[in-house]
Amino acid sequence: MEDHTAIATDSPAALEAAIDRYNGAWNDHDVDAIMAMHAPDMVFANHTAGESAQGEEVRQHKRTMRIARSAGIALALLTAAAYVTYVLWPRWPDVPVTLNAPSLPIVVAGVTFNIEPAAIRMAVQRRPGTQARVDLAYLWPSLTPPDPALKPTLGAPVEPNERLFVTVATGDTTLPLIERVKAIYPRYLAAEPKAGPEGLTLRGFRDGTPYQGEELVFESAKPEHFLARCSRKGVTNSGTCLLERRIGNADITLRFPRDWLSDWKNVAAGIDGLMARLHPN
Repeated sequence: MEDHTAIATDSPAALEAAIDRYNGAWNDHDVDAIMAMHAPDMVFANHTAGESAQGEEVRQHKRTMRIARSAGIALALLTAAAYVTYVLWPRWPDVPVTLNAPSLPIVVAGVTFNIEPAAIRMAVQRRPGTQARVDLAYLWPSLTPPDPALKPTLGAPVEPNERLFVTVATGDTTLPLIERVKAIYPRYLAAEPKAGPEGLTLRGFRDGTPYQGEELVFESAKPEHFLARCSRKGVTNSGTCLLERRIGNADITLRFPRDWLSDWKNVAAGIDGLMARLHPN
């Protein structure tokens, strides 16, 4: 019989899922999801503007975009901190950020990756050698780095649904995805799977679990080849999918819109090609 006993809410799996859900809700500007993860009597305080709201008033407060002022100040502070870090960070001679710049040999968790400088999202990571993590972006469907010469213009922000976001980080403290599928996820999954786009199977997580609102999406014939955890709700799309690969002790997490599942075979082939490009050996 399947064990549906819930694990402690402060367990590594529960905390990891909660952090993923909160980050996803924040990135998607999903006010309802953010509110659901706070206490009913939460207090939001905008110290700069001298404003505050409590409980359900926070929902309306956020939706009227007053929170945007606080977010802008926080972003400015983060930008300043990133600039100071960049200036003080010991680094190799600057690498030209052009589309034809040679790939950088970057080592994460003892694994060497060949990464185009233009694909690296953060300037402080744009250097060869050992790093704890690297954040990347590629255009879809070409899977080429964005042209660094093209800057977003006011009123025309970057379209996230046209990009594949990739994070390479050490996997020493996390179980590989396939192990989580075997050891952790089964206790939270709904009993019955359902068919997805041709060749895919969907298995939802039950409400009241750390992964509620998400489902596993996998290739029916070969789950280990294409296996993603996808949210069922988004703001600018129908949700977000996280697909993971592990090379040695390095975790590669790929994030893409759930809308791409209708073309999942090309997505899978593109990811395979990108993995071979990043780590030829």
